[in-house]
Amino acid sequence: MNFFRNLTVTCSAVLSLSLPALAGITVNSPANDSDVPTTFTLSAVASVCSSVSVDAMGYSFDHSSDTTVIKAQSINKSLSASTGTHTLHVKAWGPNGAACVKDVTINVKSSLSTSSALSVPSYADIVSSIESLGGWRATHDSGGDGSSTGSMSIVSSPSKYGSSRKFYTTFKNNGTERYSVSFSDNTDTKNFLYDTWVYLTSSSSNIGNLEFDVNQTMPNGQTMLMGVQCDGWTGHWAYTVNTGSASDVKPHWVSKSGTTCNPRQIPRIGIWCAYAYSSNSNSNSSLCSSISCGLL
Repeated sequence: MNFFRNLTVTCSAVLSLSLPALAGITVNSPANDSDVPTTFTLSAVASVCSSVSVDAMGYSFDHSSDTTVIKAQSINKSLSASTGTHTLHVKAWGPNGAACVKDVTINVKSSLSTSSALSVPSYADIVSSIESLGGWRATHDSGGDGSSTGSMSIVSSPSKYGSSRKFYTTFKNNGTERYSVSFSDNTDTKNFLYDTWVYLTSSSSNIGNLEFDVNQTMPNGQTMLMGVQCDGWTGHWAYTVNTGSASDVKPHWVSKSGTTCNPRQIPRIGIWCAYAYSSNSNSNSSLCSSISCGLL
């Protein structure tokens, strides 16, 4: 039985930001005249500048002569800046003096509100614009039933912050597709806030579950899976727990009483919906928030 046909979902992290392209430089984040935390992600690529191949890229702030140079055709780097308004100069160089520059205004704030009632403290290690990072992978989840294939692309519309990642999945017999990317290398982190926006099309009527996971590798080499899903089968939010031990892992989904969520019963199609949850790698559970949707 082909229970599901095609699924199209577009996602954008609530703190995701993007830059307009200019002179051969494509910057995915941050966006011009956007609000960013004191630590944010610069994601940019440039293969050609002034009709020649790019040898290096770089960036600088405001009127500083201190330019960071990266011998590559892309930048995916976490940057820090003081609060206030700054100009971020994204640069690319090629042979024979070829040079390209893109200037972007950013408004750095010590604390940014998220899509939920939760907020990010100023001292948090923030990874933003995750949808714009390189290295995303689409894999059929063999733990489920059926079969699936998936593809992705960066789109400018629909978008809340300049760009979004579009996920297109074809599956049969309740097949499950997993999309993932690796980021950050902080193995000591214990508290997490996962905050994202999801744009649902009419294909949401075919979605069984929407699952949002964070895998944290700890200093001892073990990996903690913190998962939350909008469970269309039970109509509730659910979170993962390990009913076994660190050496004998037995993951299990637990429905969160008093919550409601079903991707097939979103109030309206063609709107952005915010999903957020916080978790602690020591607590073996997650705090689920309700779904919140609003007009784009």
